[in-house]
Amino acid sequence: MSSSEINKNEVDIVIGALNADLTQFLNSWRPFFTGFHLIIVKDPELKEDLNIPEGFDVDIYSKPDMEKVVGASNATMFSGYSCRYFGYLVSKKKYIVSIDDDCVPAKDPKGLLVDAVSQHVSNLENPATPLFFNTLYDPYCEGADFVRGYPFSLRSGVPCAASCGLWLNLADLDAPTQALKTEQRNTSYVDAVMTVPLKAMLPVSGINIAFNRELVGPALVPALRIAGEGKVRWETLEDVWCGMCLKHISDHLGYGVKTGLPYVWRNERGDAVESLRKKWEGMKLMEKSVPFFDSLKLPESARTVEDCVVELAKAVKEQLGSDDPAFTQAADAMVKWVQLWKSVNSSG
Repeated sequence: MSSSEINKNEVDIVIGALNADLTQFLNSWRPFFTGFHLIIVKDPELKEDLNIPEGFDVDIYSKPDMEKVVGASNATMFSGYSCRYFGYLVSKKKYIVSIDDDCVPAKDPKGLLVDAVSQHVSNLENPATPLFFNTLYDPYCEGADFVRGYPFSLRSGVPCAASCGLWLNLADLDAPTQALKTEQRNTSYVDAVMTVPLKAMLPVSGINIAFNRELVGPALVPALRIAGEGKVRWETLEDVWCGMCLKHISDHLGYGVKTGLPYVWRNERGDAVESLRKKWEGMKLMEKSVPFFDSLKLPESARTVEDCVVELAKAVKEQLGSDDPAFTQAADAMVKWVQLWKSVNSSG
């Protein structure tokens, strides 16, 4: 799918601005962002004014806008990387594409720049196949198809809820891995898209992601915040927790999640060794989260995304709340998020 084939009125590109000067970032994406509506959300802890080049259809939101929409007490949910969730909240479009502001377009093996927006939308508009794995990956991609033995009754697939893109150069590794392998960079461009199987968990990265807001918007929830959370990805866990919620809810409601193309080129940011010196609790929390999601079963009465988030929050508080206060805070944030989603979207 090319940019000219996309209904651009159905897409919002949401950027969380953790850097004040977005000139290089936006100019690098100009060939692919032009014609789309952009929502840029400024990290409320960023003091400098944003520098945004001309020529983009853009709405900019900062701390006063957040406070006006959700109230001063709730605006604290949207600091750091979580600022982009405010863009998810106020968007009115069917599809959301979100890319971190330290990424530029990647090049494919032929040396051509990758149109990440078009690839994400193509992933979302074509069905997903979580019920039966296709060994030629996404059967709806050009040049692929269902392999012999794939049940014809399952070939119509299910709606695709999310498209999880990948990264060249600096991969989204955790701090211990990056600190141990300081020179390691991802140079492998795998030309494939696949559906994550039903009941399989995955660490969703917010660096390069798109989703169908009409299907699963409220499931993209800013909830799990770690004490001392930093401004580099390996010092956060909000997107990974959000992704586990998203995948579990998608499985429950009969939707699919894809991973693979498109790639972005991720520039250097942060010092993994320095991050390790901080008391970071993310790894410990993940070890507790995985068995929780593995055993969790949402009630059949949860038939909307909002219902699922509330039920999930209830289970988090009951089963994980005593293990760590971060889980109790996450459960409370999930309930508050659903309330905000209903309020903002009912008001138009």
